[in-house]
Amino acid sequence: MTEEIFREDCYARSCAARVIAVDADGIRLDRTVFYPTGGGQPGDVGVLRHADGRTVRISNTRKGDGEIIHVPEPDQPTLSEGEEVTAEIDWERRYRLMRMHTCLHVLCAIVPGAVTGGQVGDGKGRLDFDCPETLDAQQITASLQRLVGENHPAHIRWITDEEMEARPDLVRTMSVKPPSGAGRVRLLDIEGIDLQPCGGTHLRATGEIGAVEVKKIEKKGARNRRVVVGFVE
Repeated sequence: MTEEIFREDCYARSCAARVIAVDADGIRLDRTVFYPTGGGQPGDVGVLRHADGRTVRISNTRKGDGEIIHVPEPDQPTLSEGEEVTAEIDWERRYRLMRMHTCLHVLCAIVPGAVTGGQVGDGKGRLDFDCPETLDAQQITASLQRLVGENHPAHIRWITDEEMEARPDLVRTMSVKPPSGAGRVRLLDIEGIDLQPCGGTHLRATGEIGAVEVKKIEKKGARNRRVVVGFVE
């Protein structure tokens, strides 16, 4: 099992690690700060640095069987099992994704209806809502900007599987259920705004999101509304 440092510390940019396997899929480490693709958030990119000067550029990160797979770019130096490296993410890109992912949680608290889909992008993101009503982009933008400006603290909480089962109201997504069976479930708690299961990387407070606005609202069916938000240039 890979030790997932980002689960407890989303701001960790690098860590010392040991290579535990290398195969056609990629490189597995005993511990990592790289977030794997999941929950609508892209996997991290970055580098693995060896003490002898070799640098392996990582183009994507994916989940494996209890491990995290670091996918190298083509024609990178090779690493072997047992070697020690420093795993270092592209922090500027990760931080933009953290800002957008946290922003989507704030958006989720503003728009009524269950979430039917979503995607975290670099500078832009979207959520789809089971919402037959007409939505007003200016009103949603104003609410987003207000909640961002209030700088609500955000932090990670854990509850047991039993507590999660007793609180179905915490789940806003219709198509994805929070993972269970490991004994506990990870929650993002944005104080006074949003509390729901999420395994992604997030900010310490909404003020770090920065200036955002609704870019467009699309009707995707009789009851489905897609809200696209992005950073203000």
